[in-house]
Amino acid sequence: MSLFRKKPMDYTIRQASGKNGLQKAMGAFDLTMLGVGAVIGTGIFVMTGIVAANAAGPAIILSFVLSGIACAFAALCYAEFASMIPASGSAYTYSYTVFGELFAWILGWDLILEYGLACSVVASGWSAYFQELMKGFGLHLPTAISAAFNPGNGTYVDVMATVIVLLLSAILLSGVKESSRINDIMVLIKIGVILLFIVVGVFYVRPSNWSPFMPYGFGGVIKGAATAFLAYIGFDAVSSASEEVRRPQRDMPIGILTSLGICMVLYIAVSVVLTGMVPYKNLNVGDPVAFALRFVHQNWVAGFVSLGAILGITTVLFVMMYGQTRLFFAISRDGLLPTSIAKLTKKSKTPIYSIILTWIMATVFSALIPLDELAQLTNIGTLFAFIVVSIGVVVLRVKRPDIKRNFKVPFVYVIPFLAVLSCGFLMINLEAQTWIRFLIWFGIGLVIYLVYGYRHSVLGQSNNQQNE
Repeated sequence: MSLFRKKPMDYTIRQASGKNGLQKAMGAFDLTMLGVGAVIGTGIFVMTGIVAANAAGPAIILSFVLSGIACAFAALCYAEFASMIPASGSAYTYSYTVFGELFAWILGWDLILEYGLACSVVASGWSAYFQELMKGFGLHLPTAISAAFNPGNGTYVDVMATVIVLLLSAILLSGVKESSRINDIMVLIKIGVILLFIVVGVFYVRPSNWSPFMPYGFGGVIKGAATAFLAYIGFDAVSSASEEVRRPQRDMPIGILTSLGICMVLYIAVSVVLTGMVPYKNLNVGDPVAFALRFVHQNWVAGFVSLGAILGITTVLFVMMYGQTRLFFAISRDGLLPTSIAKLTKKSKTPIYSIILTWIMATVFSALIPLDELAQLTNIGTLFAFIVVSIGVVVLRVKRPDIKRNFKVPFVYVIPFLAVLSCGFLMINLEAQTWIRFLIWFGIGLVIYLVYGYRHSVLGQSNNQQNE
């Protein structure tokens, strides 16, 4: 049963507040900006047009409402845990308390895959978008260094992906206070660009473009919601920051739920204006927001939108890398990975080796490995984490009703169930190949735990000492 040894909640909190804890430097505003930075990226600048053209038509508005509500179910569960357990590691740390060490490792290993692939996929997307922007100025990278390793296409390394990963790693090394300020600035500029699109675009809305409103029927709305759901899922990275928040019991629920609310409003507003400006059938393009502005001859605003898209993708990559570094830190501090990875700098208490490991992983994946087929693994990993956290809230309510909860999920026997139902529905609709790769990764992680993690677990060693 020692495979399922559970980490007491007070032990976790002592870890986070002791000498091996991270610097507490963030507030509710920083957390909100972190959440918006993670969620508003390719979803709003690319997915809005694709979902409208291929799935929902103008009823994409309803798709984003439904998917936002579904995501809110999981967000409420994260908010309850984050207010109770202000420690790094997100779903990994929560499951260590509720389900035990083996399950925590499985989930942590799953999240390593999620964040690692997300970093690489977003870095590759950033590179492609930035190169398109360069072409507007007549600049072109040599083909050999323009994309990941694919000799058939004449490409060998994606240089721009390595550059942005290196730059963001350097920002993370500067400390959480400095890096969160930089993220705040980028997110505010990004929101400003989106608001500019809405304000300019609303004058070119033609209500006739909203008819028919539901060209693909309600089934199209549901299909669009399933796709749009994946545009929201970055918010879980916010919970990785709980150890670095000054007042986590108060600020974590505010940051998680406020960021999701802002993103939902922005997605819906952009969808309303976008489908009102351009007939939905014309929106199946790589840059639908900029395309809509060019469609109405507002090319100068389209230029600003391109800048917003670059910043949008940059902040998504930044938050994904941040979440990965804190995950490595939490798992290593528990001894399930080498404890040296959890070493902090003396001045800023930054997990330097976790950042370096994240930098190496993201650089190798994004620079050399074509990740198109692996991108869905990011989704399955996130959905799995959502399900575990949602179940964990109910289990802890039953087993430990005495724990002080600064934030409680309302209708606790309904909302977590709806979160599990919606996430489970999306998981079973992923491709079989995605499930096979997910299970292979799961198997590799199980071997690593049995060979290394079980024997080096800090909790296990502590329990052995007490029993001697």
